[in-house]
Amino acid sequence: MHSFLVDSNNTKAFFNMAWIAFLCSAVGMVAGLVLLEVDLSVKGFFAMAYLFSVSSCFTLAKVIRDRHETERLHNRVENAKTEKFLNEHGNPAGLA
Repeated sequence: MHSFLVDSNNTKAFFNMAWIAFLCSAVGMVAGLVLLEVDLSVKGFFAMAYLFSVSSCFTLAKVIRDRHETERLHNRVENAKTEKFLNEHGNPAGLA
């Protein structure tokens, strides 16, 4: 059976850069909220909106990744079934 999947591991540098960027943005947001000259209720609203936004981004990324992995598995199963069928019933076109 042929493997059509590509190993898509990220490099350590890319992984570290992603976390550093996330932490910088979080620290910047907290600093901006602390230094913002508005009522505490407005700061609380902005903080809750930021936290909700970040959590929904993580959830969306997980859902997209899960769907992609499911589709990859489904395609592997379909490819295996096709290859098995061709091997069992002959391959007049010489495709395998």
